[in-house]
Amino acid sequence: MSATRSRLAKVEALAGLLRRAGDQVRTVVGFLAGAPRQGRIGAGWRTLVELDVRPADEPSLTVARVDRAFDEIGATSGKGSAQRRTELLQELFGAATVGEQRFLMHLLTGELRQGALEGVMLDAVAAAAEVGREPVRRAFMLSGRLADTAEAALRRGEAALGEFGLEIGRPIRPMLASPGETLDEAMGGPPVVIEYKLDGARIQVHKDGADVHIYTRTLREITRSVPELVELVRGLPAVTTVLDGETLALNDDGRPRPFQETMSRFGATSDRELLLHPYFFDCVHLDGQDLVDAPLRDRNKALHKAVGDALVIPGAIEPTREEAEQVLADALDKGHEGVVVKELDSTYQAGRRGKAWRKIKPVHTLDLVVLAAEWGHGRRTGFLSNLHLGARDPDGGAPIMVGKTFKGLTDELLAWQTTEFPKYEVHRTEWAVHLRPHLVVEIALDGVQVSSRYDGGVALRFARVVRYRPDKEPPEADTIDAVRAMLTRPSTKDNQ
Repeated sequence: MSATRSRLAKVEALAGLLRRAGDQVRTVVGFLAGAPRQGRIGAGWRTLVELDVRPADEPSLTVARVDRAFDEIGATSGKGSAQRRTELLQELFGAATVGEQRFLMHLLTGELRQGALEGVMLDAVAAAAEVGREPVRRAFMLSGRLADTAEAALRRGEAALGEFGLEIGRPIRPMLASPGETLDEAMGGPPVVIEYKLDGARIQVHKDGADVHIYTRTLREITRSVPELVELVRGLPAVTTVLDGETLALNDDGRPRPFQETMSRFGATSDRELLLHPYFFDCVHLDGQDLVDAPLRDRNKALHKAVGDALVIPGAIEPTREEAEQVLADALDKGHEGVVVKELDSTYQAGRRGKAWRKIKPVHTLDLVVLAAEWGHGRRTGFLSNLHLGARDPDGGAPIMVGKTFKGLTDELLAWQTTEFPKYEVHRTEWAVHLRPHLVVEIALDGVQVSSRYDGGVALRFARVVRYRPDKEPPEADTIDAVRAMLTRPSTKDNQ
């Protein structure tokens, strides 16, 4: 797959594989998308890179055999389990050819780069099953599981895809906002609502009576880590509801605490004394009624019924230009990032970064993948400093380098990078440590310029680190297309 950058060619190749998958379609989809059904099986990066197994001369592995091996490795526990897992991995890799070993290594380390990202896979499923892409996308949105969607489409066609519905306790893909250039541009179309863009972490809340589940933007459940949110949600007016929102830690004056402090609460051993406060901005189910296909205007009314006015993100519905500017000014004055402008007639397009939601921030930022870090000089000697930054290839290839920066790195971040980066090391030179794509960092910049220095043909201007984004994974980083689109935007200085 990595041999071609053509999206159409990738879709056709993947569709052909899916047609031949038969009863193994769920497993095949997981392998192709880089997400085996077993999840993590206890085979860490260091264990895998230290395997020294002669590859097989002829191919003999089957999908079923690899799947069984993953089951056995993942189930190994107790005394001597590390040695047993290594033996099982050696046996598996010993039956693999050179190419198969490379694939297994990338699959198990989360570094699969054959191009089968979700969007490409959804197109491939639609092509293989000979159904429309929209029913496939909708089924995936509601199920949150690519393998379930593919199996339904390939076995029973479009009718089976229509059977997927919103289910309390099963998270759906979150709707995303696209960057907007100016407030005037974002408000230049249909009627809108404008809301604070909080400097918090995305949450999705499912409530069925006293049964509450809370998920992150990546659909990871964190219910046990946030008991104060669970207790608050249990007391909401709604009996059953699915809510979209943000949570953050606040100072005594109501201003947001650092983003990293909010994210620290999502761990199993978090500091429970740092309390989180939720704000909600969407409601996709209320007391037996699914609202995914309802316009935001109706969902907003349902939201107020579900949670009450106090927990709704501050903003204004159908504001005048002056009112919208005041909302933006108030958000910034209270320490938040900016505003989000949303079309009131838009439906909830889960998993999409469409034009119906526009985020407006006074400083341009991009979420990029860390590719490498150079060793520092002077007072930074001994620390990993200058970052190599990559944008996501929308067709699933490796991240595309768009620049470097060492600006914005505090002493604390330098120490953290030097300790953390070797965990993701692929190789190193005298000057730098190169990483597998894993870490996402938010970068502020003054703009983008044409450059032949990097493969993407563009380079960042005056880039500096804002923060790391542990709530995001590389597939959620900004694309090279988003970076190139900034070529036409005025610089931050021009907007002030």
